[in-house]
Amino acid sequence: MNGQQVIENNKKSVVLTVIGVTIMILLTATKVVPSSKIAGYSVFVGIAFFFITEAVAKTPNAESGLRFKTILEDIKKPGVIAWALLPSVSGIVTLVTGNLIFGGEFVDHVMGRTSSNLSFDKTALLIGQVIVTAFGEEIAYRGFFLGKGMKIFPFWICAVVSSLTFAAGHISAGNKGVVLYDVAAVLIDSLIFSVIYHKSGNCVISTFSHILGNAISLAAVFAFF
Repeated sequence: MNGQQVIENNKKSVVLTVIGVTIMILLTATKVVPSSKIAGYSVFVGIAFFFITEAVAKTPNAESGLRFKTILEDIKKPGVIAWALLPSVSGIVTLVTGNLIFGGEFVDHVMGRTSSNLSFDKTALLIGQVIVTAFGEEIAYRGFFLGKGMKIFPFWICAVVSSLTFAAGHISAGNKGVVLYDVAAVLIDSLIFSVIYHKSGNCVISTFSHILGNAISLAAVFAFF
C-alpha cells in the first residue's frame, strides 16, 4: 500500500471516528430522561465503529487497540499493573463511603440499575455477563472513543469527554445525591481505564482491570452489604 493510499485511508478513518463518537454522545444524551434505554446502544455503536475504522485504515495487528498476542508485553509496560489494580481499590472505597453516606440506599441503587443486565441469582451466568459487558464497554469507550479519538485530539481531551459520556450512560432514576455519587464514581473509574489504555495501548488490559474491579465489588456487596 503506497503513501497516498495510507493518507486516504487515514482520512476516511478520521471521518468515521467523528461520526461514531457523535452518535455515541447523542445516544447517551438521551439519559436526560433517566429511564431511557437508548443510551445503552452507544456501546454497540462503539464496537461496530472500532472494527470498521480498523478495517478502513488497514491497521496492522501490532498497532491495533485490541491485541491478545501482546498481552504479557503490554501489561509489563511502566505503571500498567499499578493502574490496572486501582479500580479494585476504588470500588471498595466507593462502596464503603457510599454506605456511610447513604446507608443501604446506595447499594440498592447500583443493584437496581444493573439488574436488567446482570443475573444476580445465577452465578455462572453472572460471571459471563460481567466479562462480556466489561469487554464490550472497553472496546467501545477505550478502544474506539478514546483510542481512535486520540488520532484527532490530545489524550486528556479524549479521556475526559469519553469518560463523561461513559459515566452519563450510567444515570438512572433515584435519589439525586445517590445518582450523582454513583455517576461520579463511574467517571473516576472510567478515567482510570483511560490511563490504563493510554499506557498499555491495549483495551484487553483495561478490560481485565474492569472485570477485576467489578468482580471484587460484586463479591463485596454479596459478602458485606
